[in-house]
Amino acid sequence: MKSAAVSTVFIIDDDRGMRQAIQDLVESVGLRAEAFATGREFLSRQHTGDPSCLVLDVRLPQMSGLDFQRQLAEAGIQIPIIFITAHGDVPMSVRALKSGAVEFLTKPFRDQDLLDAIQQALQRDSAAREQQAEIHGLRDRYQALTAREREVMTLVVSGMLNKQIASEIGASEATVKIHRGHVMEKMEAASLVELVRMADKLKLAPRK
Repeated sequence: MKSAAVSTVFIIDDDRGMRQAIQDLVESVGLRAEAFATGREFLSRQHTGDPSCLVLDVRLPQMSGLDFQRQLAEAGIQIPIIFITAHGDVPMSVRALKSGAVEFLTKPFRDQDLLDAIQQALQRDSAAREQQAEIHGLRDRYQALTAREREVMTLVVSGMLNKQIASEIGASEATVKIHRGHVMEKMEAASLVELVRMADKLKLAPRK
């Protein structure tokens, strides 16, 4: 039996007192927290697939938090980020938010403002992980289709009728019905509408 996911809040701040204060605050509301002095320490840690977010100081000794945000994106590490800073300005906050940050808080900030931002970030990450899991499941099911079944699926979601598909692929209408049934069963689609939605999520190009 799979254990329940445990949300983790990662904290990167070179100020030890600030790191500890945020960690204590996060743990006081029942969340797990891990703190690091540098981005390098964070990257060396083995991360699980559970929901998480990152509370990131803008000013760090080795590289700025904004540069670290870009490095994470380039490395394909997708984690919601909450920036904190004692020296923020409008252009800096705009850059951070445009790059996908959840929030940009200026020190000293209210504890509740940080906790609200953390909850929002964790919810965003959880939703993204659920969506990724759904897409992976759809891809696995799609890969289980035969080449002919994939062809029929593409034609079905393009809106073609069985007799039109039969003419297109050079098969009988009865054969098309069999392939179509296999597609619906293997993709676990309860209706044509659901199959179309699956094809859209898989980004299957419809037949012109």
